[in-house]
Amino acid sequence: MTDYLATLNEPQREGVLTTDGPCMLIAGAGSGKTRVLTYRIAHLIQQKGVDPFSIMALTFTNKAAKEMRERIEKVVGHDARNLWMGTFHSVFSRILRAEAHHLGYPHDFTIYDSDDSKSLIRTIVKEMGLDDTVYKVNTVYSRISAAKNRLISWEDYLRNAELMGDDAANLRPEIGKIYKTYAMRCFKSGAMDFDDLLFNTDKLFKEHLEVLNKYQHRIHYVLVDEFQDTNLCQYYIIRKLSSVKENVCVVGDDAQSIYAFRGADITNILNFERDYPDLKVIKLEQNYRSTQNIVQAANSVIKRNRAQLPKNVWTANEEGNLIELIKAVSDNEEGRLVATSIFQEKMQHQLKFSDFAILYRTNSQSRAIEEALRRMNIKYKVVGGLSFYQRKEIKDLLAYLRFTMNQQDEASFRRIINLPKRGIGDSTVDKIVVAANDHGTSIWEILQNATPFVGGRVAGPIDDFVAMIKRFTIEIQRKDAYDAAFEIAKGSGLLRELYEDKTVEGLSRYENVQELLNAIKEYVDDPERQDKTLGAFLQEVSLVTGQDEDKDKDPDKVTLMTIHMAKGLEFKYVYMVGMEEDLFPSQMMISSRAELEEERRLFYVAITRAEKRLFLSYALTRYRFGRLKNCEPSRFLDDIDQSFIKVSTKFSGLESAPPSDYAKKLVTGIKKTITSAPPAQKPTAYKAPADFVPSDTSSLKEGMKVEHPKFGFGTVLQMDMSGADRKAKINFTEIGEKTLLLSFAKLRIVEN
Repeated sequence: MTDYLATLNEPQREGVLTTDGPCMLIAGAGSGKTRVLTYRIAHLIQQKGVDPFSIMALTFTNKAAKEMRERIEKVVGHDARNLWMGTFHSVFSRILRAEAHHLGYPHDFTIYDSDDSKSLIRTIVKEMGLDDTVYKVNTVYSRISAAKNRLISWEDYLRNAELMGDDAANLRPEIGKIYKTYAMRCFKSGAMDFDDLLFNTDKLFKEHLEVLNKYQHRIHYVLVDEFQDTNLCQYYIIRKLSSVKENVCVVGDDAQSIYAFRGADITNILNFERDYPDLKVIKLEQNYRSTQNIVQAANSVIKRNRAQLPKNVWTANEEGNLIELIKAVSDNEEGRLVATSIFQEKMQHQLKFSDFAILYRTNSQSRAIEEALRRMNIKYKVVGGLSFYQRKEIKDLLAYLRFTMNQQDEASFRRIINLPKRGIGDSTVDKIVVAANDHGTSIWEILQNATPFVGGRVAGPIDDFVAMIKRFTIEIQRKDAYDAAFEIAKGSGLLRELYEDKTVEGLSRYENVQELLNAIKEYVDDPERQDKTLGAFLQEVSLVTGQDEDKDKDPDKVTLMTIHMAKGLEFKYVYMVGMEEDLFPSQMMISSRAELEEERRLFYVAITRAEKRLFLSYALTRYRFGRLKNCEPSRFLDDIDQSFIKVSTKFSGLESAPPSDYAKKLVTGIKKTITSAPPAQKPTAYKAPADFVPSDTSSLKEGMKVEHPKFGFGTVLQMDMSGADRKAKINFTEIGEKTLLLSFAKLRIVEN
């Protein structure tokens, strides 16, 4: 018995030694599946003398393949480098390089990434004279990709009455023709996109049996990691390759199948035994990651699903703490309570910030969390996405708001002039900027009389843009920040463009813009704020977003990510926020049992990321689409066996409620807290004299005395000229220090 076998438990050892015939390893969360897969391959090479060139191991990420190869190499040496190991796309592109001529492609065919594909689709839509606001590139690309993943060629697509009917119902009847043109254009260019690497491999094996036969006899063992994430195309290729030897081993966990939106088909793992009647099923059920309370709570959740492979995950780890439920009055308070809890847990238990992760269902939820962490000077990193205020759609809307406030803002002008598209290209923009510089005037002045500088063709769209900005300028003078921002988001066309993009990415961008509007609404509704104008909000946001430019490489940061991004990771402390109906489960994912069960599997994944402690939080109110909405606790909280959960009393002062009726006590306690809280004392507002006129602040310096129409008199402490927006830190007599953006602040210099 080799040393590596001695480190395995009995089911793991069985998974390594059962090398011949079809085998399925059902691997519960934290059960060491990667170790089993690694040692299984090492055992084939070292103990059974299998040629590494005849072993194919398929993963879903390059990182997983690299780590697995390195582990195998430690056991068997350099022979590990001869394995057919990598992602589905990388391994099958290797086969296609050698065999593509059978399909009429050159061996050195080009591989288009998603940007290349979308660029070609955009060109085809334009050439066909179609409306690109209807045939959005992301929508068309997703539709074609989904068809290829289901092995539907363009010929089959055009013959499929259901698909064509769906397109017609969605007012996009030409998608089939776009698919045909796109496929033919790729073929003519000797190019394949990522989906083609799988689609064409299946086509190659289906249409050229001699090629399939060659690889069936060359590849003796096929191993597949994360099998629950495979789509139809991937499964068919696996079956074809392994149909002669039938030495196929798949490793996965149906309870962690959460990628249906990417084409993953859970029936591949659920029905695997049907396709292989003599299948050997081995269950890896011992969890090495989490405490007993966390493991048993996860089990109590997932058992609610009907579609599943039965297993009983258990652990010999310590019992651990109960799962702690944090409740908040609002989403902003939720962020504050989570940040406070992280800070206290870190100090109390001598932890690192990198021991903590905050998970959420949608990217838009990060806004309130990020702002709370910033206020407590807790460093964080957003994994798999940008910080909220760095996302393109957020920057786009902020640029519209800023340009409406300040028509001298060239950076914002460049960002929005052709967004959404209005036929104003980069060369036209350059002409406008050059004309402004040559005439010693502003861009705005040139825009208002653009024809002499840009010609007649684009003068019309520019005139429309100018009229729109003027209309927005009137709106911000008579409306508060939210009403003005909403009018700009709607009137500019940004909201409509995002709303009409029904892809997963498009929905996420639409939610993010809605979350920015929610933040503005919350700002306006705050009774403590005296200045509710758009300028005041932009000033505060600019000061916050300036902190996003954190370039330090300190790894000790709290991790923020969606649950989908967290799969495969683990953290000592996990905070799952936003446990509310319509948010988690998502209101868009509860129209069928299959969708609801996938949402529950997603919750199971979130729970099983935690090693030592798990915190769940929800808010009683949350701004959604600009309205303060009363929220209900997620139904998933009821799925947890109540013996594994307790209500947090750290922050609210509530007594611990019996687990069986925690939700009722929670709502009652918070309402009591709200009604009994003493009213906040508002500072006396400063009232500027009737003759108040702001000064030109271009020469403002440290030490100068100034007057502000809301904050009163103060002294300039510090000037910050580093960024695009000049800032001044001012100590006001009545309210203390404030940092103001000079492009928005109305200051009168009273003493030099």
